[in-house]
Amino acid sequence: MRRSFYHYLMTLRAPKKTEESQFANDAAKDIQFPKQSEDYHELSSYLEMNADYLSNMHIFDDLWEKYVENNK
Repeated sequence: MRRSFYHYLMTLRAPKKTEESQFANDAAKDIQFPKQSEDYHELSSYLEMNADYLSNMHIFDDLWEKYVENNK
């Protein structure tokens, strides 16, 4: 069963402050995050326009690659 990127991202939440866990923690607080999306372009556009908490898009790109690998 495929899961959304948000669902995958929520598995990375942690008190330890890595770039990935910080992104996950911040996205969990973002009530506008496209929680059902499995679409790279929709998510990257949203993050570029709305997610001031994401310091660098490479964090999303790296996690997207892992998400795709985990959902094959």
